[in-house]
Amino acid sequence: MSSFLRSGYLLVFIVAFALPTLSASAERLPLQTVAAVQLDRYLGRWYEIASYPAWFQRGCVATTADYSLRPDGAIQVVNSCRKGSLDGKTKVAKGKATVADPTSNAKLKVSFFWPFSGDYWIIDLDAEYRWVVVGEPRRNYLWILSRTPTMDEATYQGIVSRLPDKGYDPGRLHRTLQATVSQP
Repeated sequence: MSSFLRSGYLLVFIVAFALPTLSASAERLPLQTVAAVQLDRYLGRWYEIASYPAWFQRGCVATTADYSLRPDGAIQVVNSCRKGSLDGKTKVAKGKATVADPTSNAKLKVSFFWPFSGDYWIIDLDAEYRWVVVGEPRRNYLWILSRTPTMDEATYQGIVSRLPDKGYDPGRLHRTLQATVSQP
């Protein structure tokens, strides 16, 4: 038996990721993604405007996500944030995303720690790629991202107003503190 299994990490993984699936409402409709994503337009920097609080982002502000094409055709993912304040220490997580649905490119699998990966589904997207909403089928995670560190309130409220139809509770959203200039 490997040290991984003996150390109890497998049990933690099962509790953290499998049990929410078992408790998901049977009557919930399947999560719909956008019809198509042009990956070349999607690449680049995104700023987190709001999200469902996640344990792996605890204490994060000025959160960004940078996507770039890797030589192997996968997508390099670099998530960054500042811990505690806009002047806090930078925390960086690097991962790899692969397209799970090549028909639409709207469903990705993202891995920050092999062999585990998570669903990253694009469920709402501005026609000009100025903002995006990313979720996953169990609806435990949600991110509203923008190409700029701020988003006008009318756009934000329009996005939020569509979330219940997608099975998301807008009351769980937490706005992300962002600096008015990009963080290194």
